[in-house]
Amino acid sequence: MGHDNDQGNDGALPAVGDRPFVDRALNPSVAPNHPHEWPGDYTFCPHCATELETVEVYGHLRRRCPSCGFIHWRNPGVGAAVVVFDDDGRVLMVRRGPGSTRSGYWSIPAGFVDYGEEIRTAAARELLEETGLEAAVGDVMHVASNFHDPTKLTVGIWFAGTVTGGTLAAGDDADAVGWFALDDLPPLAFETDADLFERLRGER
Repeated sequence: MGHDNDQGNDGALPAVGDRPFVDRALNPSVAPNHPHEWPGDYTFCPHCATELETVEVYGHLRRRCPSCGFIHWRNPGVGAAVVVFDDDGRVLMVRRGPGSTRSGYWSIPAGFVDYGEEIRTAAARELLEETGLEAAVGDVMHVASNFHDPTKLTVGIWFAGTVTGGTLAAGDDADAVGWFALDDLPPLAFETDADLFERLRGER
């Protein structure tokens, strides 16, 4: 399916809002703007239930347990994406469904790597879940840190993919799927996808 005309075709990114990103680990005195500003920022130790304190560890403020010494290292999640082109040079994209980050905007099929999952296996799984297509996952095309959601920072890895089977159909958290020319992209959800597309257009 192609993109609808009423969605625009300039690949413009949606507004992120006027609230700056504030990392409470670096600014512990700053109050959150809503209850889920920092999900995963531990209050109590997961090992002994002691209330955590904020201390400097290796030059950064961290949450540490004064009882057992547990330190909460806030690491970004890892995302895997598959970049697939058809015979006409169009790229496969999905529209993000209700409840997804930046719902209604389009992105390269991608998702989180599960704990213990090999990253290319994760990339192929996410592609299948969101598009119905099976693919051989190849070389790395792009690596970037994603800061679009300050409550859920990630590192993304984009792989080249070749379709090997399946039937094209939107699924999981995507509500539409389609092929798009690099010069006629739908409204994009993520700046990191836009950066990759800009580079690919320059390499033609």
